[in-house]
Amino acid sequence: MLLGLPHSATTVSVRRGLRQEFGPDGVDVQAITDGIELLDRIRRAPTALVVLDMELPGPDPLVLLGAVLSESPHAAVVAITSRERRAGTLGLLRGDRDDFLFRPFTVDELACRVRLRLSATTGLVAPVVQSHGGVSVRDDVGEVTVDGRLVALSPTEYSLLLALLDRPGEVVSHAELGGRAWAEPVSANLVQVYISYLRRKIGPERIRTVRGAGYLLEG
Repeated sequence: MLLGLPHSATTVSVRRGLRQEFGPDGVDVQAITDGIELLDRIRRAPTALVVLDMELPGPDPLVLLGAVLSESPHAAVVAITSRERRAGTLGLLRGDRDDFLFRPFTVDELACRVRLRLSATTGLVAPVVQSHGGVSVRDDVGEVTVDGRLVALSPTEYSLLLALLDRPGEVVSHAELGGRAWAEPVSANLVQVYISYLRRKIGPERIRTVRGAGYLLEG
């Protein structure tokens, strides 16, 4: 998997998160911070998937996307774009073979899109279902059910739920939750606000506050 992302602290976080997510499946994750270098890498060796930020330095973003699709026709593409560039980006993507995300995004949200594309196009990555205490998440499509009932979560709420599901019955700190749901450091108060939103959707009794420490997902 190739990540075409501008050089920034967020890029480091994305690369680390995707390596943790897909490394056990044998997927190599490489980050490239320049459009010309990305094309050179694609020409030298095939890849299963390209994550392309439409603000990557180098050629015009739409020209670069077209070149990526031409040079690596068998690779799936997940494009990261702004709402202003939406029409041009979607005009080049190939139906259900590719996907896109609006900026800003969370690593968990990107991982879901990547898992779905890899599963659909290569079979390398199988869907992951996490369940605890009546709450289930199908990671490849971002589907959340509570006692069998489908629940719609925002990307931030979804990221917080995944962080809690990764360690069910254990306390997850404010800092760790913030790191999973936001690209930049946030206050404990903001985490608390979004935890309250999540409680309304999955049931307040399912998330316990541990004062001064964080939150845990009850069984």
